[in-house]
Amino acid sequence: MVTFNRRAALRLGLGASLLAAPALGQGRFPNRPIRFITPWPPGASLDVLQRSMFEVVRKDLGQPILSENLPGARGTRAATFLVTQGVPDGYTLAHHHLSVLRHPFLTKQPSWDPVNDFTYIMQFSGFTFGTVVRTDSPYQRLADVFAEARRKPGELTYSTSGIATTNHIAMEDLLRREKAEMTHVPYRGAQEGVTALLGRQITMVADAQAWRPQVEAGEFRLLSVWTRERLGGFPNAPTLNELGYDMVVTSPYGVVGPRGMPGEIVEILHNSFKKAWEDESSQAVVRRWDMPREYLNTADYLAFVKARVEYEKEWVQRLNLSID
Repeated sequence: MVTFNRRAALRLGLGASLLAAPALGQGRFPNRPIRFITPWPPGASLDVLQRSMFEVVRKDLGQPILSENLPGARGTRAATFLVTQGVPDGYTLAHHHLSVLRHPFLTKQPSWDPVNDFTYIMQFSGFTFGTVVRTDSPYQRLADVFAEARRKPGELTYSTSGIATTNHIAMEDLLRREKAEMTHVPYRGAQEGVTALLGRQITMVADAQAWRPQVEAGEFRLLSVWTRERLGGFPNAPTLNELGYDMVVTSPYGVVGPRGMPGEIVEILHNSFKKAWEDESSQAVVRRWDMPREYLNTADYLAFVKARVEYEKEWVQRLNLSID
């Protein structure tokens, strides 16, 4: 747990100078491995991209990135770790996404301030969301699913990677616009939804592209994609914009650390991760998986977060979402 002394130092505004001094005083940063926590299960496109980037960072900084997956709790376990146990010395980083910004508005006892309790380093990509059904499903279009959901309120089901995640909120927005009702089935990650659809346990997956191999193999039908443009790998799947919803949903994500990291270390990490993002090995993964390009530098990432927090608060209230 975080000690009283650390919290007291941060309240006094001394956290960055006092807590970072040992790391800076021990020589050039970094001089030992960096721990990187991802709050999703391993194996999907995000994991592949990050591991490619970690290898470039390893070569650039001369220290390995120790990747750790902590799924569950709607993708908030990494943020919880940073707030409760993180030390702002640059040796503990995490994958950060919109659910972390939304979380404080879902409960009467928020665990963190989404703007001030993290050090924002770099945003680089986002999730490629889509809706898929089995190919033996009677639904040829997303409109067919919504039409059936209007006829049979609550009987059709859709999966996401958790309650109050970006894709859950987007689906509820779509259903509200369509005046339709489906039952939400939350899982710990997108891959669990794919498994459930393969087993005929749900009607539709509305999640990140863990469904891609099954669509490529002809087992699933891709009804829509939520990116700004159609995917190169699936040019026949329409975007939500093309379907008339005026929506782009990518849930941009990036790299953060605990509150109070010194600027020198943030700059080193930003420059190295940007180099890794732009490396051909990483961009090959981006092209292979049709991943969105959402790069923002340190200042722009923080500015985005400040604006997005207001959006998340509004939508939580509008949809009356709560985890209490």
